Amino acid sequence: MSFKKPSLTTDGVIIKEKKILLVKRANPPFKGKWALPGGFVEYGEKTEDAVIREVFEETGLKTRVDKLVGVYSDPDRDPRGHTVSVVYLLKIIGGELCANDDAKDAMFFNLENLPVLSFDHKDIINELILGF
Repeated sequence: MSFKKPSLTTDGVIIKEKKILLVKRANPPFKGKWALPGGFVEYGEKTEDAVIREVFEETGLKTRVDKLVGVYSDPDRDPRGHTVSVVYLLKIIGGELCANDDAKDAMFFNLENLPVLSFDHKDIINELILGF
């Protein structure tokens, strides 16, 4: 017997001087739109390690996990299918900002003037800002 299961993803939130790091997606879904950096967790990988890997692959920044922001599991949050994202607040510990891998661009945006965001990332950021 086979069961349908959601995919597991991670997203990283990096806030620096009241600005948040976003990446412009190079691939569908939401190609050309902005999102939090992140991606799929590999089999056997901890979510904390996955978010650090994904953020580095997409932005060139080395980070460490500061704290858990939350878990987002709406079955409709990703048009590719049911995904559950574990979102972490990260601190930069090295590297140099540059777009790589699945990101066409990477830059910091003022929290009060964000572009249109992919997935449910606007909701995630809004919930986080309320905590600041």
